[in-house]
Amino acid sequence: MNLLFLMTDQHRVDTLGCYGNPHVATPNIDRLASTGARFDRCYTPTAICTPARASLLTGQAPFRHRLLANYERNVGYLEDLNEDVFTFPEALREQDYQLGLIGKFHGGTHRNAASYGFDGPDMQGWHNPVDHPDYLAYLQERGLPPYRITDPVRGTTPNGNPGNLLAARLQQPVEATFEHYLATRAIEQLDKYAADGRPFFLATHFFGPHLPYLLPDEYYDLYDPGLVELPPSIAETFDGKPGVQRNYSAHWTFDTMPIEVTRKLIAVYWGYVTLIDGQIGRILDRMDELGLSEDTSVFFTADHGEFTGAHRLHDKGPAMYEDIYRIPGIVRVPGAPPQVRDEFVTLTDCTATVLQLAGCDTSAAVDSRSLLPLVRGEHPDWPDELLAEFHGHHFPYPQRMIRDDRYKLIVNPESVNELYDLHDDPHELSNRYTHPEMSRTRRRLMRRLYDLLRDRGDNFYHWMTSMYDIGEADYDPSLSAFEPAGTTP
Repeated sequence: MNLLFLMTDQHRVDTLGCYGNPHVATPNIDRLASTGARFDRCYTPTAICTPARASLLTGQAPFRHRLLANYERNVGYLEDLNEDVFTFPEALREQDYQLGLIGKFHGGTHRNAASYGFDGPDMQGWHNPVDHPDYLAYLQERGLPPYRITDPVRGTTPNGNPGNLLAARLQQPVEATFEHYLATRAIEQLDKYAADGRPFFLATHFFGPHLPYLLPDEYYDLYDPGLVELPPSIAETFDGKPGVQRNYSAHWTFDTMPIEVTRKLIAVYWGYVTLIDGQIGRILDRMDELGLSEDTSVFFTADHGEFTGAHRLHDKGPAMYEDIYRIPGIVRVPGAPPQVRDEFVTLTDCTATVLQLAGCDTSAAVDSRSLLPLVRGEHPDWPDELLAEFHGHHFPYPQRMIRDDRYKLIVNPESVNELYDLHDDPHELSNRYTHPEMSRTRRRLMRRLYDLLRDRGDNFYHWMTSMYDIGEADYDPSLSAFEPAGTTP
């Protein structure tokens, strides 16, 4: 079984037609969804690039593989996976798979995609490396103009400095964009692998629609901002929320820009999604032309989501909202029925799925469950809750989250905890953690999170033992072993 793995970066689920957006044109991703399994409740294990991608590579939760931050903002965590950590490409190599990764790797400081056996140009960083020698050669060979932007969009930071670049007009034709270049290189790699005849795993990791949104005019202006319905959570007041969220809103300069700018940014983000969809279509069409579709399983997903103004935020950060934790998840396996699934699944589950499709042992991917039974239309026992974690970006900030069909609990050790009723409050505006009527739900979820973290071996639970209502402790956290026998408190 050949494997084609298509991945975007910082991609909101609600920008896709197959996930309900009535305005954004995504015909190629929609076509993939209509012929495969679309997972409506697919989540990232952590909403930040490098740790999420390391979880995909290893099939392990971030606390276990310990690659917890993007190296550009690393605050003292590991900067590469340890040499002895299992990764799925090593298992595929044993099955004589050809391995390719075109595009964003962002998996560490010293170890790159080639370190794990992948073919393809080395693209390690967080955004389009427009000075990459291979990209420059691509432009020169085709007589295409170099990268140049105009009309930058940015706000003002609390100290009066210019804020992060959010968008700009790209003065290049579509054929010169980094997205078109990546799709071209992926097609060339696909041709090579098809000619070889051995099975292949080919990943194409786009750098977008991660901000800044840098697009040619035809995509920058593709969607009328008047079509944009602002997210209800733009009414966020941060009352009863951890203070870090208000700080992040200031960091991303939300209140220094008119609301019309936010609306335009969302429209430009939509244009970015459509641009990438077109490049995905080129890859899928070439696979069809090569006669590979009946022997190739195709994945489409993202590392995490993006705020685009939701909760008065941009980018991602220390706030475990659906906007950045829920991601697209589409898997098409030849012979499996088209369907929509509502089980909780994660990006990490793709690891065991890839391994099983390749005929490999899945046991080393310890936090990953193969999606194949679900893709095939079966109804196996499946967890009815989801865990996620965060460790910081710009500064250490540990969080743990559990959500079930209706509720989401987030533990923030330095601040207030959060509890949301996703049925009555789908936009997560009201933190109900301290509400008396939620005491039973709060206690139930806290105990369940505590037990699951202990079962995993995630030592975050030690803080919970003394701080929250988890019932009577079944171990001694009080250091009483140091007291003489018979001493009483």
